[in-house]
Amino acid sequence: MERSESEKLILVKREPNGIAYVTINRPKSLNSLTKSMMTDMAQAFKSLDRDDSVRVIILSGSGRAFCSGVDLTSAEDVFKGDVKDLESDPVAQMERARKPIIGVIGGFAVTAGFEIALACDIVVAAKGAKFIDTHARFGIFPSWGLSQKLSRIIGPNKAREVSLTATPLTAEVAERLGFVNYVVEEGELLKKAREIGEGILKNNQDLVLRYKSVINDGLKLDLGHACALEKERAHDYYNGMTKEQFEKMQQFIAGRSSKKHSSKL
Repeated sequence: MERSESEKLILVKREPNGIAYVTINRPKSLNSLTKSMMTDMAQAFKSLDRDDSVRVIILSGSGRAFCSGVDLTSAEDVFKGDVKDLESDPVAQMERARKPIIGVIGGFAVTAGFEIALACDIVVAAKGAKFIDTHARFGIFPSWGLSQKLSRIIGPNKAREVSLTATPLTAEVAERLGFVNYVVEEGELLKKAREIGEGILKNNQDLVLRYKSVINDGLKLDLGHACALEKERAHDYYNGMTKEQFEKMQQFIAGRSSKKHSSKL
């Protein structure tokens, strides 16, 4: 039987302007994830990434939590499944996505929820929001990247403290350490995310996709190899441009420059 929109546990909405929304919609269980929710979420990101009308994806949770992690009443079903199955892995599909993903974190993001937040490209959090890693507390081995990503973003010492003590990382501290981009009032979360999304929409879509890709791929390399990767992709990009495309670029830049000069007169 088909669920009604309010009963669906993963909501997907597309706006005509190119922004799409994915919402974890199980507020009575603090958006804890079942196996089927993980698969639905993974497929939602895969579908949105293939949709040429979608240019930015905003991810949030209904109610007072972003995501409280895996539903531990179905833990065996989740953890004894194939953790390498990328089709049902939302984090793997988020990492594969070419489109920028903006995470909207209200309340708290716990363990798997923390890992989903780490898979976002840009993070906006509510004042007082908390990121909590309970892997060590409950004897769950991380498999969505928390043990590797967090230390690279906030530094190894702080990451060890957060993960080994299961101490909450507040939005305010996470912002200072470079994980969270903005901390805003709870009621301003989606507004801020949309504002960032609209800023992305104003830019060259092809270059946005290429830029996200080279940043994320470069992060996996040392600086020397990452800079070489940038050179290689720049070479391929410019070699693939036609004379007409170069002329259009020059006209666009000239037009922008003349507008700036006229606004100063």
